Amino acid sequence: MQSDQHKDSFKSLDPQTFTLNVGELNWSAIEQLLSSGVSQRGMKLTLEADKDVQKRMENASQLVRAIVQQNRQTYGINTGFGLLATESIPQADIELLQRKLVLSHAAGVGQPMPLDVVRLMMVLKLNSLAQGYSGVRSDVVEQIVHCINEQVYPKIPEKGSVGASGDLAPLAHFSLMLIGEGEAWHQNHWKPTNEVLKSVNIQPLSLAAKEGLALLNGTQASTAYALKGLYLAESLLKHGLLMGAMSVEAVKGSRVPFDSRIHRVRNQPTQEKVAAVMRALLPSSEIQSSHETCGKVQDPYSLRCQPQVMGACLFQIQQAKILLMQEANGVTDNPLIFMDEGANEGGEALSGGNFHAEPVAMAADNIALALAEIGALSERRIALLMDHHLSGLPPFLVKKGGLNSGFMIAQVTAAALASENKQLATPSSVDSLPTSANQEDHVSMATYAGRRLLTMADNTMAILAIEWLAAAQGCDFHKPLQPSKPIEKAISLLRKQVPFYEEDRYFAPDIEAATSLIREQSLLTELMGTFDALSLDVF
Repeated sequence: MQSDQHKDSFKSLDPQTFTLNVGELNWSAIEQLLSSGVSQRGMKLTLEADKDVQKRMENASQLVRAIVQQNRQTYGINTGFGLLATESIPQADIELLQRKLVLSHAAGVGQPMPLDVVRLMMVLKLNSLAQGYSGVRSDVVEQIVHCINEQVYPKIPEKGSVGASGDLAPLAHFSLMLIGEGEAWHQNHWKPTNEVLKSVNIQPLSLAAKEGLALLNGTQASTAYALKGLYLAESLLKHGLLMGAMSVEAVKGSRVPFDSRIHRVRNQPTQEKVAAVMRALLPSSEIQSSHETCGKVQDPYSLRCQPQVMGACLFQIQQAKILLMQEANGVTDNPLIFMDEGANEGGEALSGGNFHAEPVAMAADNIALALAEIGALSERRIALLMDHHLSGLPPFLVKKGGLNSGFMIAQVTAAALASENKQLATPSSVDSLPTSANQEDHVSMATYAGRRLLTMADNTMAILAIEWLAAAQGCDFHKPLQPSKPIEKAISLLRKQVPFYEEDRYFAPDIEAATSLIREQSLLTELMGTFDALSLDVF
């Protein structure tokens, strides 16, 4: 279903009815949209809006029709676009103008966007259009709802947007579906859209004045990518803490650095939250008792400074969530139709720049920093576990070193992924390249900023999987001494899939097995409640 590059989000839930309260999308709804696998049966969506919103949508659409009938020159309604905004379009060509806009702007390249991101993008576009500031008919909104409920998803190439003037190319490919053009995913296959719509009794739309532009303008592709990156980052942060605690146990590290008194005086609330989770993961254990008088004074930073580093990551994720949820409930069309406060009699169409996705780009950049650091810290702990001088464990975590190479190259893989993430974490929001003959002279690059988060999350997931394997191996060397109860649960879950590494064997399947468990969030389910201190439910 997805492109080969990225699989569905972590956990697939049974299909549910999803109610979109216009302008009030919350985080639990985002999680529901991303965790219900579109490769199965999907979910049924209903739209709810109060009477004022419904009336505003109807009145805005009527105003657009009036502008056309009265030949009032208004950008995006009866003019060309971008640098061609001074070109007037005859009334007879208004619908053709919208169709040509969609067709010409559907110029993306690359693999198809992941379908869970596509579905979220469609919901975000609904949430924007249905607020009544875009001047589209209710027919357009109903068509999108109908497509979602019939699990008809457009084929949208992942590359081709600079994140200003909206996500034009991705949203144009989305709009192709509404007019019966392009390809769509239905019943586990890509098919010509006109065939798919016919099979589910949906008539292609003829777009009225401004509707093509309303569909194309907006930050919904960038925001959907960034929200998925955020969703993955939240889970990976929790997994990173768990693997970090397991590594502390494996190398007989100290629990003192997680003492609440240390973190209280730093005055960093997210650092305190992380330290609290580490204490929950590392209550007293037999392994701990065995080294209470070992004489070691301090552990390396990758163990000792986890609250400081992961607390900083948590803060970035929290701030990104606030911004992205604001964006998810915003209206990012241009021009916007205002029928109420401050508007001239009969309403106004105001041209602005809400389509510029700079806020999304910066939020995605901050998520990228968090993902890179979660992976980088994990890779350093893996390296520590390999080094018998620091860990006190057999070299490369295997008996009969020399004959066996053990985890030697697994750590190299983790290093490669961590290094790749460092390159990918380079801020996208500071880049800009003028487009549209310099009319659109500053852009956000938000779509790439969000899209690269999926690759970074995949990399980080694999690094954490390798640490899980390595830390469990290290803990097993201490038997019959037992680790803390949470760590014991984590090792037990892994050992159902991956046995102890007695001697060299084909290693890649072990990494994939551990990665799958992280992707499915099986471990977080096992440790329900342990991470409550990290609650990010700010919306």
